[in-house]
Amino acid sequence: MGRVRVPRWSAIIGAALFTFSTIVAPQQLRLTLDAEAVACPHAELVFARGRMEAPGPGEIGATLYNLLRVKARKDISLYAVNYPANTEVDIGANDMSRHILGMIARCPSTRIVVGGYSLGAAVSDVVLAVPLPFVTFRNPLPASAAPNIAAVALFGNGFQWVGPITSFSPVYRDRTIELCHGDDPICNPTIPQNWRTRWPDHLAPAYIKAGMVNQAANFIAARI
Repeated sequence: MGRVRVPRWSAIIGAALFTFSTIVAPQQLRLTLDAEAVACPHAELVFARGRMEAPGPGEIGATLYNLLRVKARKDISLYAVNYPANTEVDIGANDMSRHILGMIARCPSTRIVVGGYSLGAAVSDVVLAVPLPFVTFRNPLPASAAPNIAAVALFGNGFQWVGPITSFSPVYRDRTIELCHGDDPICNPTIPQNWRTRWPDHLAPAYIKAGMVNQAANFIAARI
């Protein structure tokens, strides 16, 4: 296969981000997080919610967190990436990176799990592997941060149109699980005429009911 040129990446990724900006995800459930925080937990899930979900980890992020606590039986904290979750991938990426670097500085032994759904998966992509020149992402993770990241879990990732995240950053290859439900048009390229009929496959409940969040939890639990 020929070498992919950066301008083509930018064009394709830009189209994917435009798609995110023109689709309104359904309102998700508001979920209450634990009130008590652990100073330096064994692991922390840093999760970016999908587009237009209410502030917090989103439905998939909250479900993943609850499953991890049961499966791992260890102290696990949750950080919900703070961003508008409309089209602002760069704002989310800056916040995610800032938090991860701060966590590594405060708690170097904590195992960090990076996750995202839909637009939140794009946020994770930018932080870990695909810095984009046309957004104001200012906080790339240094190579020294890689050993602290135990696992990466991405759901409905639009960057799949370009290729798996591991093709951009092989360092996370064995630590990454990317899940695309059925005919989800965000992560499973399709013709425009099919978007309306295939859109339900992208919704958070579809991923949860299909057992994909549970699958990701098993993957992560084995690595933390």
